[in-house]
Amino acid sequence: MAQRILMIEDDQRLAAMVVTYLASNGFEVIHAGTAQAGLALLRSEPFSLVLLDLMLPDIDGLELCRRIRAMGAPLEAIPLVMLTAKGDPFDRVVGLELGADDYLPKPFEPRELLARLRAVLRRPSLDTGNARQGALTFGRLEIDAAARVVRVDGKEKILTAYQFDLLLAMAERAGRVLSREQLIDAVKGEALEPFDRSIDVHIGRLRAALEDDPRQPRRIITVRGSGYVFAKVQDA
Repeated sequence: MAQRILMIEDDQRLAAMVVTYLASNGFEVIHAGTAQAGLALLRSEPFSLVLLDLMLPDIDGLELCRRIRAMGAPLEAIPLVMLTAKGDPFDRVVGLELGADDYLPKPFEPRELLARLRAVLRRPSLDTGNARQGALTFGRLEIDAAARVVRVDGKEKILTAYQFDLLLAMAERAGRVLSREQLIDAVKGEALEPFDRSIDVHIGRLRAALEDDPRQPRRIITVRGSGYVFAKVQDA
């Protein structure tokens, strides 16, 4: 069965092109021309991913992103990819901070859009043996790879699909310093934009969710000039 994507985009011509192109590559795309129409569809129908334009006529795309993340399970963790105006990094960073999994600046090549959607939707294939078969435990932190659930002190923490995959990629390599390039490659399965600082935003979101004090992280440590390391030994 084809994966269903909700595209919230007021540019009818662009939407028609994307719908046709993705349909030819095995996706079912439902188009909503306004934020309100998109929210109504999300509440009534199942989707695998939301493709969201930031420039919408009725509700700002960043506000819509925030509302989707506040809708409760399972929508609060649905993969979300933003379409942004070219040359506007501020909106991209804010969108990532609000919980988007990835972004793509306009204008874009359909093949790049397809690659990014597939990367967000698929689970990363990592050389980690049988680690995914059970739970990884680091002190009070538990990562259940099979159920895709993260708990601290037994309390479930809500992460986006991208954030969960990023956390799992680091946890399975605990104690190793990983560069941004290595993290992007591990999570997306392909090397994309090695100087893309959006990985830092996702790390910040993970710290906010998992650290006792995000300003003094004990689980995800920055190694200046090199990248990040997931602490192998954490407080009990």
